[in-house]
Amino acid sequence: MKILVIGANGTVGKAVVAELASRHQIITAGRNSGDYRVDLKDSASITALFKEIGKVDAVVSAAGNVHFAPLAEFSADNYAIGINDKLMGQVNLALAAQEALNDGGSITLTSGILSSDPIRFGSSASMVNAAIDGFVRSAAIELPRGIRINSISPTLLEESLENYGPYFQGFNTVPAAKVARAYSKSVEGAQTGQVYAVN
Repeated sequence: MKILVIGANGTVGKAVVAELASRHQIITAGRNSGDYRVDLKDSASITALFKEIGKVDAVVSAAGNVHFAPLAEFSADNYAIGINDKLMGQVNLALAAQEALNDGGSITLTSGILSSDPIRFGSSASMVNAAIDGFVRSAAIELPRGIRINSISPTLLEESLENYGPYFQGFNTVPAAKVARAYSKSVEGAQTGQVYAVN
């Protein structure tokens, strides 16, 4: 398969590429790295990316930013970071991918454990992740031509423990390689409308 991985230079993205590269042709894209450049906050950038690379068999997104802060300090602009980047960036990617995917292709988005297991300072991440999972369940019943869509919802990565561990007291961690296998299940499997929790 010809697979586009967005966010391939991140911790999860690198693991996904390592998992899939031995079996498939991987094309990487990101805001600042990869074979191609794309800004998920800009729909025109996504359209231009697909025009440049042509048809693909699978699209994987391991990208998206959210803001962490105490609820009392949150502003609309702070929430807009996650809404415009991680949420609408991935939604716009999925919308554009409908036309770029071959028949029977797949879309895999990334949410996260905070959709169902919230923490202090994580209201934006909880909101955005839950919205991504909801979008995936709904989009799955409407996508044409046998195209599938799923989301991956990992807990805290072992590799991210140093940076984010204080926020996630009491949570189990998982290695990025284990998370990457969930992306493989989404891309190479047959299910659609699923949220694959990895914890």
